Amino acid sequence: MRVLIVEDEAKMAGLLRRGLVREGIAVDLVGEGEEALWKAEAVSYDAIVLDLMLPGIDGFEVCRRLRDDGVISPILMLTARDGVPDRVAGLDAGADDYLVKPFRLSELLARVRSHLRRTGDADRGDEAVEVGAFKVDRAARRAWQDGAELSLRPKEFELLALLVAQAGRVVTRQRIMDEVWQTEWMGSTKTLDTHILALRQKIGSDAITTLRGVGYRLELP
Repeated sequence: MRVLIVEDEAKMAGLLRRGLVREGIAVDLVGEGEEALWKAEAVSYDAIVLDLMLPGIDGFEVCRRLRDDGVISPILMLTARDGVPDRVAGLDAGADDYLVKPFRLSELLARVRSHLRRTGDADRGDEAVEVGAFKVDRAARRAWQDGAELSLRPKEFELLALLVAQAGRVVTRQRIMDEVWQTEWMGSTKTLDTHILALRQKIGSDAITTLRGVGYRLELP
């Protein structure tokens, strides 16, 4: 497994590198947006840890350009901005996850491990599932609604796949965190709310019902 760290603060970059290397993960480290674009397009990384505030072009723009260029590596964005609009902007730019500074190294490592597991499982041969207007093919990592293919980020795809598999039934927040993020989630689940919002914008707000304090349900026609 190989991860690209994009961080211009030397102390933070060193801390992240040491933590990942201890996990047995190979690490490349860059400190500028332009260099990150070159590296991520030249090397197929299993995950990218991307700081938002960088010299030159910022993390939002780096993320957008990588996605426009067809880079599909999971991107974990690091930032000191905790507002919902900033989270939405990061996800809209193509990030898969969003971690607010200051954070515990153990949490970052858990999230990176989660993304690496997803990358490693991406080629498993799950059969396609078709329910109502939706069809999800896990093996091809493609999804359709009413015959039109959806453009989904990796976590959006996993979230939709789980909801489609359980269509008409409530999927608890804890189950979603366990199966989509594959980590024992102890903190805030704001990242789930943000992904649900992004998914609703793509498939329609009425397609997913919120059961407050419980979870979500994909509605059948």
